[in-house]
Amino acid sequence: MSDRLLAKIVAPYIICAAILFAPGLIFLFTRGDLIPAHYESTLHPADYILEACAAAFVILCVIIRLHQKRWLISFIEGVENEVENTVRYSVSNYPLPICVVNSEGRLVLTNDKFKGYFPAAKILKTDIKDVVGLGRGELEPGEVSGGTNVSAGGRSWLILPSYLNEDISQSVMLHFVDVTDYEHLKEKYADEKQCFCYVVIDNYDGILSKSKDERKPVVAASLETAIREWGANIGAIAIRNARDRFHLIFDTASFRKLEASKFAILDEIRKKDTDAEFPASLSIGVGAGAETLSQAEVYAAFALDLAQGRGGDQAVVKTEDDVRYYGGKVQVIESRNKGKSRVMAHAFKQLLSQSSDVVIMGHKNMDMDSLGAALGVHRIAFAHGNNVHIVRGEIVQSMQDVFRAAVKSGTYHFVTDEEAVKLASSDTLLVIVDSHTPGMVECAKLISMTDRIVVIDHHRKMKDFIENATLTFMEPGASSTSELIAEIMQYDDKVGRINKIEANLMLAGIFVDTNNFSVNTGTRTFEAASWLRDNGADSMAVRGYLQSDMDDFRQRANIISNADFSIEGIAISRNEGVHANAQIIVAQAADELLDIKGIRASFVVGETKKDVVVSARSLGSLNVQAILEKFGGGGHLTMAAAQIQGATQDEVIEQIKELVKEFDTGNAG
Repeated sequence: MSDRLLAKIVAPYIICAAILFAPGLIFLFTRGDLIPAHYESTLHPADYILEACAAAFVILCVIIRLHQKRWLISFIEGVENEVENTVRYSVSNYPLPICVVNSEGRLVLTNDKFKGYFPAAKILKTDIKDVVGLGRGELEPGEVSGGTNVSAGGRSWLILPSYLNEDISQSVMLHFVDVTDYEHLKEKYADEKQCFCYVVIDNYDGILSKSKDERKPVVAASLETAIREWGANIGAIAIRNARDRFHLIFDTASFRKLEASKFAILDEIRKKDTDAEFPASLSIGVGAGAETLSQAEVYAAFALDLAQGRGGDQAVVKTEDDVRYYGGKVQVIESRNKGKSRVMAHAFKQLLSQSSDVVIMGHKNMDMDSLGAALGVHRIAFAHGNNVHIVRGEIVQSMQDVFRAAVKSGTYHFVTDEEAVKLASSDTLLVIVDSHTPGMVECAKLISMTDRIVVIDHHRKMKDFIENATLTFMEPGASSTSELIAEIMQYDDKVGRINKIEANLMLAGIFVDTNNFSVNTGTRTFEAASWLRDNGADSMAVRGYLQSDMDDFRQRANIISNADFSIEGIAISRNEGVHANAQIIVAQAADELLDIKGIRASFVVGETKKDVVVSARSLGSLNVQAILEKFGGGGHLTMAAAQIQGATQDEVIEQIKELVKEFDTGNAG
């Protein structure tokens, strides 16, 4: 087109020059004197002819130029009209809905497709946010990244922005790509992905042992029928692969219904009639959101391990990047047996025989149970000839006298975090007591410095547990870690008789964690306490360890007198100000609040120089461990604690109130 336009502009001039100059040139050539033989000062007649031709050429060029100008204007107007008509037609008949939005977010142009899907939208009156839920400011390139998905007009759309100039604050054209069918297909694919589920009947043997022989098949069939009917109701394949174990396979759509019901099967099983004095319960592990069924099975096994490690009577859901808990509303009856303690003692001896250096570590802000368990492990390792070190962090004020007594005995070697790091190597045996999560231990760096790790703990298992442990002894049914260490000691013939300070501190650990044998106490707890008493533990000395000064007593009295009872049956209070002893004070106050008639759970918040601390107690109707787990804490259904950084006491109390309302009425655990 450009070549034709150029020819149309230049051609008239060429033709004009040819017409005017050709005759004169021909005339001169025919006369033979185009180039004179000698210079003449006078003009030749041919010169007049050429000058006349030149003048005529100039005049004609001016006339042609004026004519072409009018022609070009007419041509450009024609092109503009043609382009405008084409654009108008193209926009109006564009196969996708499009609109133009000005800098204020209002519609300034729409096409027929857009009007068909959004008939209520009006030019210059409607804001784009009222149409698709996205404001003008949400369509910046950095935010959109090529497009964004919205649901509007009963359809799913991918909105692609196209800015009309480089200034993104000005108008933008939005292209709407209908992805409804694609979204439906994606949802269908997601709904049909398979989930894997493990179901285990907690303490199955204990339940049947309470029934007469003729009743055992009836009780067992009742539990199995309930699980199979539950599976059938959600469209699952249910397979029994052991007396007390099932696995189920179902799709994601059914899984969503399960979560919506908060695993109501947990409540149904508890209502089943058995001959035992305690209700039946389930541990459920679900693997969801995996790309393959085999991966879902791995997730389910992980989830079941967590459910059982947290005491049972709950469902745990594991996805690729999340873990969720449901249930955990009742305290599962102790089902431990000494066989496991015997096996653990043997395995621990094997590890000690293969290690020269042993480093023992508890949780931050070491308490009676943590210190007592550490001294117990020190005794075992020392009896096997190992070089033993106990990592000590900051010692809270209430533990100062006890810690000084341990140091003064000269039996134990305490080291700081920095010293422990220098001592550790890949061959060092690291023993972690009274904790099982990297974020709560005294020196988390040690975990990555050795290939040999032993974890001994009595708390309910949390999702961020230490995964690379060589040996793990976790019993949420135990009263304390000191109880577990006392059992291991009894199966190690090299330990012999322990010294008095070890016996006293381990017994003190049991006293504190059971609130003087009133909570989380089983027959094994009394057996461990009896063994410690035989080894020289003095209950009066233990009572002396647990005494508090008058200032602490006054603080506890203020906490109790200022408690908030606005939620029926729940006491929530705080320890005003910052106190070095806050962790012990709030724990003791929470215990005492639970002694008030009508109170079934208590929460006390305090503050140290480093963080906000919370202690919670329950009579069993409210899972306080599940609540404090939301703050990164842990414990048991009836006793839990948390240390929170970056929050105020007021913020923590408000969160506790919201969580109590949630967990006290629902099944989430």
